[in-house]
Amino acid sequence: MTVIEAQNISKKYIIDHKKGNAKSNTFREVITDAVKNIFTKNDNDEVVHEDFWALKDVSFNINQGDRVGVIGSNGAGKSTLLKVLSRITEPTHGKIAIKGRVASLLEVGTGFHPELSGRENIFLNGAILGMKRDEIKKHFDAIVDFAGVEKFLDTPVKRYSSGMYVRLGFAISAHLEPEILIVDEVLAVGDADFQRKCLGKMKDASNSGRTILFVSHNLTAVQGLCNKAMFMQKGQLVEMGETNQVMATYLSHIQKTDLEAWYSTLEEAPGNDKVKLKSVKIVPDYLDNQRHLDVRTSFKIKIEFWNLMDAVNLNISLHLNSLTGECIFNIGTPSLKLEKGIISAECEIPGNFLNDGSYALSFMVVKDTATVMYNFEEALIFEIEDYREGTVWYGKWPGYVRPKIDFPIAQLEFENVT
Repeated sequence: MTVIEAQNISKKYIIDHKKGNAKSNTFREVITDAVKNIFTKNDNDEVVHEDFWALKDVSFNINQGDRVGVIGSNGAGKSTLLKVLSRITEPTHGKIAIKGRVASLLEVGTGFHPELSGRENIFLNGAILGMKRDEIKKHFDAIVDFAGVEKFLDTPVKRYSSGMYVRLGFAISAHLEPEILIVDEVLAVGDADFQRKCLGKMKDASNSGRTILFVSHNLTAVQGLCNKAMFMQKGQLVEMGETNQVMATYLSHIQKTDLEAWYSTLEEAPGNDKVKLKSVKIVPDYLDNQRHLDVRTSFKIKIEFWNLMDAVNLNISLHLNSLTGECIFNIGTPSLKLEKGIISAECEIPGNFLNDGSYALSFMVVKDTATVMYNFEEALIFEIEDYREGTVWYGKWPGYVRPKIDFPIAQLEFENVT
């Protein structure tokens, strides 16, 4: 059964700009300009209005029980879409039909009265959701326990930390059993244990037939929780469908760097009068229909360079570093006697070895295993995305390597423990 139907949803905002580009950069200039404007009219004070479409012709259907992850870069229109669906703001154009009670957690403290205590806000939020007092009382203890705010229950929420705000807000939204739960990136405020509890609660909610819309930049959380995903870009819906397929499309769009650098002539190539770089590239062995590197993907590193020296013993020393400078590993080729010309080297990095993150590939051409001819620093910078299955924990996996090693566990004997 369709519970959310959106037809050609558009949302326009008006952005005001002052005519002219001159800006006051210092405090003195700001004060001087302000005094001048009291006595003189400045043509540059004329305000120019610009139309900004945060959403443009977005259409989709969501069925009961669907867990839909909304993904996209900052400014893609994700939060605006959730605000429209939550009736916080009206669309400029288009129609929305929603069947069922909606609970939204879109930003810290949404729906809270700062002067009221945590206890009072639980009843206030429940009433806003359309719950009767007896229904709220039924879930009250579970809400307080989940949020972990028992000590501060009778304290005005204006004194709560942002983490306490989020925990209480999510606990109320999740436990008062709305038919549709809308959650924005606010879970990022909580610690890993709280995120794990929230994701588990959302899974329980969807298993009971409730519908969830979940915005997050944590793609592993989206992958683990959601059976469907929406990819938003510049206010438009690029793709909606099965989660892994939509995530593959999204990741292929946001690949930050090319996996290859090459130079057609010696003149443009980096290096010196001894060696010059011809090309360096990463060649992934993609799984299935992948279009991006993730932790499972094996890949080859291929290097070609011009050797401009006669009869010389050379080897390559390759370094893989994190972007903060730590060396993950260093490997080297054998030393080989080489003549002038193009030299190549290749190695393979297995899948299930490197952790997700950003990496910089550097290498040195070394003479007689001792003298560096040239150091090609950060010849390539590339990303490895996360992938996880069979877990309900989606926090950042620690470390730079993430090897897949057999690590069996077994019951050796049974014993009554009293």
